[in-house]
Amino acid sequence: MHSENTSADPAHSTADGTTGWITTPITADLLRGAIDLERTEHGVLPHRLPAWVRAQYPDGQLAMAESQPSGVRLAFRTRATTVELDTLPTKRVYTGAPPRPDGVYELLVDGVLAGRGSVRDGNTLTIDMTTGSAELRTGPVGTVRFAGLPEGDGDRAGGKEVEIWLPHNETTELVALRTDAPVEPATDRGRRVWLHHGSSISHGSDAAGPTAIWPALAASLGGVELINLGLGGSALLDPFTARTLRDIPADLISVKIGINVVNADAMRMRAFTPAVHGFLDTIREGHPDTPLLVVSPILCPIHEDTPGPSAPDLANMSEGQLRFVAMGDPAEKAAGKLTLRVIRDELARIVAQRAKEDPHLHHLDGLRLYGEADFAELPLPDQLHPDAATHRRIGERFAEQVFTAEGAFAAGKA
Repeated sequence: MHSENTSADPAHSTADGTTGWITTPITADLLRGAIDLERTEHGVLPHRLPAWVRAQYPDGQLAMAESQPSGVRLAFRTRATTVELDTLPTKRVYTGAPPRPDGVYELLVDGVLAGRGSVRDGNTLTIDMTTGSAELRTGPVGTVRFAGLPEGDGDRAGGKEVEIWLPHNETTELVALRTDAPVEPATDRGRRVWLHHGSSISHGSDAAGPTAIWPALAASLGGVELINLGLGGSALLDPFTARTLRDIPADLISVKIGINVVNADAMRMRAFTPAVHGFLDTIREGHPDTPLLVVSPILCPIHEDTPGPSAPDLANMSEGQLRFVAMGDPAEKAAGKLTLRVIRDELARIVAQRAKEDPHLHHLDGLRLYGEADFAELPLPDQLHPDAATHRRIGERFAEQVFTAEGAFAAGKA
């Protein structure tokens, strides 16, 4: 099969010139991985935090992160051989930097990748990293088209399961879904639901596509349904995030804590330890016996022994070489400033203390996912975020250590 980009056109016809498209309303029962669905002027906008959070803390960075549909996918059954999806993406442009690639849509048939495409049109959000300002320019709706799909077999409206994973790094309004055969919501495969929270690394920064972010890879290998609350720049032990995790039905929960607390210079040790306890306490209010895994940070040399904040080194941005530097002073650790090494030790201690009364609480050292030897082989290109190959390595290692028989998420533990 193949996929392509087109411009949105209200007058569609099949390849032979006859009108035969079926337009299916995009509703919550066609979506997986979204927490909320907002009606917009153009269609619907998936969110990964509920409306009450967005009203309580209308922060621009958080709004951008939670509206980027990392892990969100359309899921349906159909015999269609051609699928078109009209969307209105919001693309980011950084002043002084080369254009970012368009977000990627990936279509899976019965769990196997069958096509990739992008939408060139859309809104543009121009961000000046020197001032923190942002300017939105509106643009047109675009279309991603997948053709040549196998018809499949089965007795219902669809003979095959189709998933369209939305770009993990572009806010994406869903405008219209068209097919050349009827569509119905995907069947419940009876898989366990894995709810994960983390930073931009969990969000999927610099991954090759939405199914290639490390949580999506791990979920595929572990045979579970992913709800990804990886929020770039926003894994800060916020109480509203803990309450969101508390209220979402899930069979398995993991929280990856640390890097954003350091690179935002968000708190000292005095605040960090009670915040971790409070975060876990809140999750436990809604999930008292659910396997809960606390994951400490992967290796990030600039912050191993140097506190935050981190800041972009803008010197080589025009050549596309954005890198981050640590702005803190290692001597400030004595005053309670946090580094990744300090956070790893404290998270291990907290989990060991709580696990005495909580047998379903587990700990995973992030260095087991990506450590010094990995950095030597696959360095972080911008000193902060893993590249596509590293996402794959982290996802595979997480599945090997967490979803196998001895792991925290082994079958039978939920």
